[in-house]
Amino acid sequence: MAGEPGPQGDALCELELQAVIGFNGHIPSGLICHPDREHFIYPLGCTIIIQGLNNNTQAFLHGHTNNVSCVAVSRSGCYVASGQVTFMGFKADIILWDYKKRELLARLSLHKGKIEKLAFSPNDLYLVSLGGQDDGSVVVWSIAKRDPICGSPASARSAGNATVLAFSNCRDEVFVSAGNGTIRVWELDLPNRKIRPTECQTGQLKRVITCIMMAEDDSYFYVGTSSGDILKLYMKSKLMSDYGPVKEKFSLGVTALLLLKTGDLVVSTGGGIVALCKGSNYKLIKKIQVQGGVTSLTLRGQGHQFFVGTEESQIYRLNYNEFKEELIATCHNEAIHDIIFPSGTSDLFATCSKNDIRVWYTPENKELLRITIPNMTCHAIDFMSDGKSIISAWNDGKIRAFTPETGRLMYVIDHAHSMGVTAIAATSDCKRIISGGGEGQVRVWEIGQNTRKLEEVLKEHISAVSCIKIKKNNRECVTASIDGTCIIWDIVRFMRNQMILANTLFQCVCYHPEEFQIITSGTDRKIGYWEIFDGSAIRNLEGSLTGSINGMDITSDGTYFVTGGDDHLVKVWDYNEGEVTHVGMGHSGSITRLRICPGNKYIVSVSADGAILRWKYPHSS
Repeated sequence: MAGEPGPQGDALCELELQAVIGFNGHIPSGLICHPDREHFIYPLGCTIIIQGLNNNTQAFLHGHTNNVSCVAVSRSGCYVASGQVTFMGFKADIILWDYKKRELLARLSLHKGKIEKLAFSPNDLYLVSLGGQDDGSVVVWSIAKRDPICGSPASARSAGNATVLAFSNCRDEVFVSAGNGTIRVWELDLPNRKIRPTECQTGQLKRVITCIMMAEDDSYFYVGTSSGDILKLYMKSKLMSDYGPVKEKFSLGVTALLLLKTGDLVVSTGGGIVALCKGSNYKLIKKIQVQGGVTSLTLRGQGHQFFVGTEESQIYRLNYNEFKEELIATCHNEAIHDIIFPSGTSDLFATCSKNDIRVWYTPENKELLRITIPNMTCHAIDFMSDGKSIISAWNDGKIRAFTPETGRLMYVIDHAHSMGVTAIAATSDCKRIISGGGEGQVRVWEIGQNTRKLEEVLKEHISAVSCIKIKKNNRECVTASIDGTCIIWDIVRFMRNQMILANTLFQCVCYHPEEFQIITSGTDRKIGYWEIFDGSAIRNLEGSLTGSINGMDITSDGTYFVTGGDDHLVKVWDYNEGEVTHVGMGHSGSITRLRICPGNKYIVSVSADGAILRWKYPHSS
């Protein structure tokens, strides 16, 4: 590749990924408790994370080329299978993993577009896969030979799409598929390499099936529906025995079912209710409410404890006896727009997203505080250097300041910008805030004890301001904009010192710590070094091979800097050599921002899929 600096390919060192904060709660049954009772498994973007229940250890399974759409774990716990989505008309891979060695065993490719669901047979002989609505086929794979045995269309032409699968608990040759107006029991005829379906009759009831739960002895199975009721069907006769609750149906549909040893059912709903019901008459015994529609229910062991995963990317632990929820993991479920460390500490950092700002405790990856402003998007945040407030830029045109300990709203600057506030920075003496807006104005605010005064409006940019950095002496700042200009301002005389023009939408800018140069980057994938004195270009590096560069940060001594962008890679660069020293692969969405923490211990990067990744800083300081 012409223009790509440094020894690319195998010669590059990999960044060590220390921790991931993230969970894709939109995948049905995506959270699975492993049979060893010590770990749970869940997807995030193209990665599958194996996390310790009692300790914070994490292992990562990398191999998918696009977002993971379903996960399954075999009953013995030896195998994990995961399916992905891909582009229309292309084949979507299923990957079979060895759980103990944490490595890829085989790639199974037959389905097109998307893998909807996966299930293992009880003795680990077969894996059955269901393609998405553009594929519509069901395929049985031999785990030992790692190749397909046979396949068939998943549902009759008159019926809708099948979306869920469940294997029999006793026989390796029987499984059930269900979906929109279809419930089928399949038998595998191995000598003839065929699977034969039998339609289950539900009489007058027309339902969209969302989940299946098999009885332990296979005599019957339950299915949950989007209408909020549960049907019970017999395996032998393929007929429905009963359904319920008849009057008080579950609102927003049944999303997952668990059958306990007592014969009772745990039911979760799209409305965020987890309920314990009698298996015989579906009568409610207990119920709790969690945040977000439930997408996963998974048992730990025999059912004394189970875990709940929701669309809001929250994971809860429930004990059967108390039936009280305990929140054990949280993360953003929307794109993260900014990340910032308070000055002088690496133990805390803050991130902002749609609806909220969150403060995290770095060593334990734990959320300490959540500041919620519903239906608003926070574009940028900064800590005041005295640590007494977090200032934030919102799309409703307001600047809001909160206390970092309690999240109490300290003050609001209304109508700060007409088209939303897009960038924000505070001076080190905490007396001024500089903000940038969607209309391109840069505004300087004087912050007193109880007063907020607009000091000056700087009108030069003609499009949204994407990044603001202030010089240490608080006399100068640089603003980058998506109009293709970077402007260096004198914020004492409120005049433009220099203007840098490039054929790009600038996304990020950094002062070199000695403050005689700045580095910029943006959608043209180039990293530009510029002289502050006269705005002249010093050098141009090819920053990425595909996609925009959205975030950059430089070390406090100026020897290294990091970049991240739409190619999902975190790159560490030597500032003087202009060469990549380390690359971090792990993100599955576009990286929006990244920071090197004070003291150069970690690099933390955030992405558009709501993930926060913490990397070990590779160079000894």
